[in-house]
Amino acid sequence: MSLLLKRRIQFALLVIGVVLLSFTAEKCRHLVGERAASKSGQFTLFNCFDGGSGTLACLVKQSVKHYSYSIRSIHVEDRRLRAIEAALSDAVSQGLSAEVAAKRAEKEGAKAAKLSTRKVDHIVGPIISSGWDFFEAIYFGGTMTEGFLRGIGTLFGTYSIGYVGEERFGKFGYFIGSHLGSWFGGRIGLMVYDVVNGIQYMILALQADPQASSDESFSYEQSHESLSGEEL
Repeated sequence: MSLLLKRRIQFALLVIGVVLLSFTAEKCRHLVGERAASKSGQFTLFNCFDGGSGTLACLVKQSVKHYSYSIRSIHVEDRRLRAIEAALSDAVSQGLSAEVAAKRAEKEGAKAAKLSTRKVDHIVGPIISSGWDFFEAIYFGGTMTEGFLRGIGTLFGTYSIGYVGEERFGKFGYFIGSHLGSWFGGRIGLMVYDVVNGIQYMILALQADPQASSDESFSYEQSHESLSGEEL
């Protein structure tokens, strides 16, 4: 079996799996009710100016971004200086002139800084996207579990699809792939949350008292709200 055929089969299985997961999640959302289903995925820029939790979420996101980029700058500069020192030592050992040694060291330093920036961006980007989706889920009244699952999905989606995009189309491919991966991974996380909610609902329904079920007094949404209150 050729490599191309294997990839096509893997892609087809992935598409089928996502479609089945989406269908199951939608059924579970109807089963548990709107109030108990996932609530995030609706955050916009205007929520940053509501003066409440939306503003707090935006401030947290920007703070994390600036802190992460500060660490990146320090890390990149350290790699650049180390590369320059190594290049100078190598040039001196070869008996090269000071001018040639300086040019070679500068070139090696720039190369090391570029490579280091690229590696760090692959780490910082997914983490920021994941943290943002987590706070977005909490802002819309979701549970900690919803925020965690969406954040994990975003993290893996941003990294994996961004990596594939870069392998095929370079820096532009990474940019597009990471954004698509962030959205796709976050939605997968929400689907998983809704499916888990549906399974929990069915388990609680089976364990509920038959008389209570016949009187329709069993409410999963009330149970879900109480669990959410305990998490907070």
